[in-house]
Amino acid sequence: MYGNGVNGASASSSRPMTAAEVQQRTEQLRELVQETIRITVSTGPRGIFRAMQAAQSVAGLAAEYLQAGAVDAPPVFLRKLFEKLGATYIKLGQFIASSPSLFPDEYVLEFQKCLDKTEPVPYATIERIIEQELGQPWGNVFSSIDPVPLASASVAQVHAAVLKDSNKQVVIKVLKPGVEDTLTTDLSFVYLCSRFLEFLQEATHYQHFATFLDSRGYRNIATTPFIYKNFSSRRILVMERLVGAPLTDLSAVRRVAGASRDPEQVLINALNTWFASVMSADTFHADVHAGNLLVLSDGRVAFIDFGIVGRISPVTWRAVEALIGSMALADYETMARALATIGACSTDVDYSAFARDLEAFFAELEQINSSLVVTRGPPGADGGWARMAGGGGGAAMSASLEVDQAQLNRLFVQLVRIGEVHGVKFPREFGLFLKQLLYFDRYTRILAPSLQVFNDDRIQTRAIGVQYGGM
Repeated sequence: MYGNGVNGASASSSRPMTAAEVQQRTEQLRELVQETIRITVSTGPRGIFRAMQAAQSVAGLAAEYLQAGAVDAPPVFLRKLFEKLGATYIKLGQFIASSPSLFPDEYVLEFQKCLDKTEPVPYATIERIIEQELGQPWGNVFSSIDPVPLASASVAQVHAAVLKDSNKQVVIKVLKPGVEDTLTTDLSFVYLCSRFLEFLQEATHYQHFATFLDSRGYRNIATTPFIYKNFSSRRILVMERLVGAPLTDLSAVRRVAGASRDPEQVLINALNTWFASVMSADTFHADVHAGNLLVLSDGRVAFIDFGIVGRISPVTWRAVEALIGSMALADYETMARALATIGACSTDVDYSAFARDLEAFFAELEQINSSLVVTRGPPGADGGWARMAGGGGGAAMSASLEVDQAQLNRLFVQLVRIGEVHGVKFPREFGLFLKQLLYFDRYTRILAPSLQVFNDDRIQTRAIGVQYGGM
């Protein structure tokens, strides 16, 4: 179904491996171990300790394969090894997953699994970290902390809490134990993942976005959590807890925001806020999946979790404007020229051929599968950071349009590959931008299926471009 060499993630082998395949993969494993030893020598005692952990991880994975009697394909093996090696390597896996211009398709798709949540750290450990960072018993600051995490990612874990003095609901984002030492050692080996070590900068990203909202007068349509700087530190981030519904659930959006607020207008507000931030904020939110955009009871859209951000220059924005205009008109040749302007061209581009492939891509995008999912949760259950509104004090009911995320990821990779086939290599930041457009395309289909995003005067992409140096 997916052209230009895009295939699904490799699965474990269902047939016995040939002797040649066993020898090849054994050699790959030997090279990995040799590289680990080389790096160990250069990083001193901490590197030796880390190498012992790496050796244990490799040995544990090898034991699993011996027991199963089969060996995974290289992308699967590497992803499993990275997960066992811990935070730094998981972050590198996330870098691979979001960088199709740098890595082969099968690795990009397999490492999409690194974007999922990870196993939580025991609450007792999290509690110790909180008290160490506060320099006092947590009960002096919080009246309660929920021991069950709201979310657990590769680097940090999130817990709900209530401030003691103000009784305000907050969330505490805690850097997982051992991450800093692991990163210090591993960065000599996997320095690329440093671009994703955003935990220590996340408070700054929140502040930049808050400043943008205030300066542009967008607080009446959008918001972001308030950061409690006096309780935050290098290892914990305490912020306001915002409760709402995800943009993938039309009935929940109507229930939470009220009948007087039009879901289509809510979506338009989200689009205008995000497009304006791309151009005028220090950074734009580069991970607007359903868990990170919530519709609040007052109808505003909350942008949360600034773990991944991007930047687009005014020069790139002018090409983005041309791209948006061509999307509105389904003018694929202009679209091809705009994309070539954004990317680095290694050869003379055949714009007609490029345009034909883009037209086929967008036709396929129209056919992406979605399905209605109805779920029943326990009384008072939370979904991530958002609390869904349930009636009668019983179990909460939720109906949402579930999108095939694997298919969406493949389409994103396919678009990048189409560019490469025609000699156009997109910068990574533009890849992040494109992926967010695909997310918003999903929300449009759910909340406002008749909305023409790039051909509607209420969506101010052109006005933003003019104001900030565009066309």
